[in-house]
Amino acid sequence: MSTEDKKAVALKYERYKDTAPKVVAKGKGEIAQKIIEVARQYGVYIKEDKDLVEVLSGLDLYQEIPEDLYKVVAELLAFIYKTKQKR
Repeated sequence: MSTEDKKAVALKYERYKDTAPKVVAKGKGEIAQKIIEVARQYGVYIKEDKDLVEVLSGLDLYQEIPEDLYKVVAELLAFIYKTKQKR
């Protein structure tokens, strides 16, 4: 995939503050690349899932994910939390 075709979406979820994860950054091309670079700099987990990114990129910034994505995102968050606990 060329840089121009690349898309990225960043989610944020604060366990006791938010009711659901929300989109905090999104973009394509160079902006997507920058989102990925910043995530790597800060040790943020990166999941490559073209279909999920496509759906999430249709959301507005700071919009919570829709209920039909709860299960997919919850599985992703559970994996991240388990990985962090092992460190």
